[in-house]
Amino acid sequence: MQACMYLRILAAPLFVLLFTIGSFAMPSKNHGILKGRVVDAETAAPLPGATISIVNTPLGAVSNAEGRFEIIDLPVGSYTVQTSYVGYQTLRKTDIIIRPERISEVLIALPLSVLRTEDVVADAGYFNGSNVQSVSSIAFSSEEIRRSPGSAGDVSRIIAGLPSLAKINDQQNSLIVRGGSPIENAFYVDNIEIPNINHFPSQGSSGGPIGMLHVDFVREVEFSAGGFGASYGDRLSSVMKIDLREGNRENMDTQLDFNLAGIGLMSEGPLFGSGGSWMASFRRSYLDFLVGAIAGDDDAPIPEYSDWQTKLNFELDEDNSISFIDIGGIDNLSFAAESAREHSINIYSDINMLVNTAGLNWRRLWGPTAYSQTSISHTITDYNTDFFETASETQLLDNNSVEQEWKLRKVTFLRLAPQHELEFGFDAKIVESDYEVLYAEYTDPFGTTTPEVNVRRDIASLKAGAFLSYSLRPLDALELTPGLRFDYFDYTGNTHVSPRFAWSFALNDLSSIYGSWGLYYQNLPTVLVSQREEFKQLADPRSTHSILGFRHLLNEDTRLTLEGYYKTYDNFPLDPAQPQLFIIDEVSYRHGLYLIHESLVDNGEARSAGVELTIQKKLARDFYGLVSGAYFRSEYRDFDGKWRDRIFDNRYLFAIEGGYKPGDTWEFSLRWIYAGGAPTTPFDMEATRELNRGVLDESRVNEERLPDYHSLNLRVDKRFNFESSNLILFLSIWNVYGRENLAAYEWNEVDREIEEISQWGTLPVLGLEFEF
Repeated sequence: MQACMYLRILAAPLFVLLFTIGSFAMPSKNHGILKGRVVDAETAAPLPGATISIVNTPLGAVSNAEGRFEIIDLPVGSYTVQTSYVGYQTLRKTDIIIRPERISEVLIALPLSVLRTEDVVADAGYFNGSNVQSVSSIAFSSEEIRRSPGSAGDVSRIIAGLPSLAKINDQQNSLIVRGGSPIENAFYVDNIEIPNINHFPSQGSSGGPIGMLHVDFVREVEFSAGGFGASYGDRLSSVMKIDLREGNRENMDTQLDFNLAGIGLMSEGPLFGSGGSWMASFRRSYLDFLVGAIAGDDDAPIPEYSDWQTKLNFELDEDNSISFIDIGGIDNLSFAAESAREHSINIYSDINMLVNTAGLNWRRLWGPTAYSQTSISHTITDYNTDFFETASETQLLDNNSVEQEWKLRKVTFLRLAPQHELEFGFDAKIVESDYEVLYAEYTDPFGTTTPEVNVRRDIASLKAGAFLSYSLRPLDALELTPGLRFDYFDYTGNTHVSPRFAWSFALNDLSSIYGSWGLYYQNLPTVLVSQREEFKQLADPRSTHSILGFRHLLNEDTRLTLEGYYKTYDNFPLDPAQPQLFIIDEVSYRHGLYLIHESLVDNGEARSAGVELTIQKKLARDFYGLVSGAYFRSEYRDFDGKWRDRIFDNRYLFAIEGGYKPGDTWEFSLRWIYAGGAPTTPFDMEATRELNRGVLDESRVNEERLPDYHSLNLRVDKRFNFESSNLILFLSIWNVYGRENLAAYEWNEVDREIEEISQWGTLPVLGLEFEF
C-alpha cells in the first residue's frame, strides 16, 4: 500500500508532462495498410474469393487463393471490417486499428451458415453464429483487453466483470468460476498448456497478483466458464484459450511500454524473408526503484519481477506452419523482520521464483475439410521460498521445489460432410517434481499445534488422455455434440472416463437455446499429494456440469445471454483434524500455501448453482459495453456432514463495463462492480489472545460475511499519430470514490489486535505505449 501512495503522488504530474509533450507533436495525416486472411472457422482452410469491406467507406478487397487480402492507403483510425462468403455467415470485426506507416494484421474466421447451402450468405452480425462448443463462452479481442479499465493489461482481470466469476480480492487475479477454486482453471496459449500465467504464482493453483503475458502479443482470448468440450481435461471449472498473433512479416516495429505491470520493450519483424515473423518482449517492474529513490526505504516489502515473451512463426508451405513460443518470468520479494514489524505484517518472507514455458506447435492443413495441431512443450517452475513469523522470528516454511512438465498434445478436426464433424486427439505429460520442503511446527486455524515435517520426495510420472467429439446436425436448426474423454495418471493409478454432451437449437434467425452436461476430473495438486506417501491413494476430485442457456440478438451489435447452471463436486480431500474446513480452498486463505496435513480423506462434497444474465454490445459505432448480473449459491459439506458456504460465495454479482469513442483519438471507459460480501469466520477471542494467533471459532465457520464489495474504475485514452509512429497515453483510476473494501479480518500478531485487511484504495494508473 505504501507503493500505491508513491504512485498517486507521481501519477498526476507525470501524466500532465507526457500529455503536454504529446500535444506539441504535430499529428500526421498518414495512412496505413490492412492485411489479413479469411479462413473457415472450424477447419482453418483458406477461403478464396471472400469479400472484405471497410464499413462506412468504399474501400475493400477480395481474398486470393490463399485467403489473403490487402487494403492499402487506409487513413489512420479505428475501423469495422465486414467479411462475407457464400455458404458462410457474414461477420463484422470491430476495433481494427490502422496506424501511420504500419501494417495491421487481422485473421477472419468465418463460421458456416446454419442453412449449410452453397448459394446463401447468412448474417452473424458482430458475433459468431450459434455453436455448441461455445456454451458458457465469451471472447475478447486484443484491443478490448488493452483498453479495459481496471485490468492493467492482465488477461485474467479483463473478465472480472463476467457473472460467472466471484469477487474476492483486488490484489489477486485468481479466477473463482461458478463455485470453484483457483486450482480448477486451465490456460492454453497457441495449443500449449501453461499451468499458471502469472507472476508470483500460488503453488498448486492458477492464480497470482499480476499476469505475465504481454497483451500486444494477443490476438484473441476465449474464456469458457463451464461445459467445455472433451478436448480439455484435468480441470474442473474453466478453460481460457489465448491465441497469439503473428509478427510483422515485412517491416520491423518497436514499442515502448510503461504501465502498472512495469516498463517494457517489444519488437517484431520478418523471419527468413517474408516466409515468417518474430516477436519478442521484455518487461521489468519499477516500484522497487521508485520507493528506494523517493523514500530511501530499500527494505520496504516491494515485489520485483521481470518477464519475457517470444514467438517465432514460419510457413513451411501453404499447408504447414510451425510456431515457437517462450514465456517466462523471474519474481523476487524479500524483506526482513524489522521491516515486517514496522509495517505490522504477520509474515515476512524471502521469495525467489522462476517460471518458464517453451514449446513448438505444428499446424497442418489436410485439404479443405481437415486440419491438425501438434504441440510439444516444457514447463518449469522453480520455487525457493522462506516464510517466517514476525512476532517470534521463527521459520514457518522452507520450500525448495522444482515442478516440471514435458507435454505433447495433438488435436485433429475433420469435416466428414456439412452436417457431420469430428474432433479427436490426445495429450500426454511427463511430470517431474522434486520437493524439498520443511513445514515447521505451526498453529492450525483452530489453535492446534501441528508438528514439524520434512518432505523429501521426487515424483516422476505420466499423465495421458485421449478424446473424441462428434458434431452432427440432423436438422438445420439443431446441432448435437456428444463427446468422450479418457484420462490416466500413473502416480496415483487413477483412470477416468468422462462423457460429455452439448446441444444447440436455433429458434429463429435471432434466438437460440442450448445446453450441456458432462463429467470432469482433476488430479490433486502434486504439492499437496507429495506431503505423505499415503496421499497418493486419494481419489481425484470430480465435477458434474449441467447448463441450460438462451441467446438472443437484440440487434446486430448487441446480444443477450441468459444461463442457468448446476455443479456438483465429490472426492474432495478433508482433514479430520480440521473437520469444518474445505482443504482445497486453503491456498486462498493461508498465505497462498497448502500447509502440512497429517491425514486426509476423500469424501468431501460441494455444490453450486446459479443464474447469469449478460448483455454485450460490440463497438459498431461510438459505444460498446457489457452489463451482467448473477445470483448463485456455493456450498460444501464438511467432515461432520454439515453444509457450509464456501469462502467464495458472494451470492449476487452485478457489473457494468463500457466505453465511448467520440473519434479515432479519444476514448473514455469505465467498469463498476458490485458483489455480495464473502463469507468469513469470526475469531475465538479467548484462544486468540492466549496464543497470539488468529484462532477461528469452529462453531461459526463461514457463518458471518464481509461488507458488500463495490468499486468504480475509470479510464481515459488519448492516441497521437505522427509521421511514422504513434503514441497512446492513458490514465486509469481504480476505485475512484475510495470505497474501503475488505479482503479479510486478520489477527495482527505484532500489534495484538484484530486488523481489517483492505483491498485497493483509490489508485491512479498511468501508462503509455509508444510504437516507432
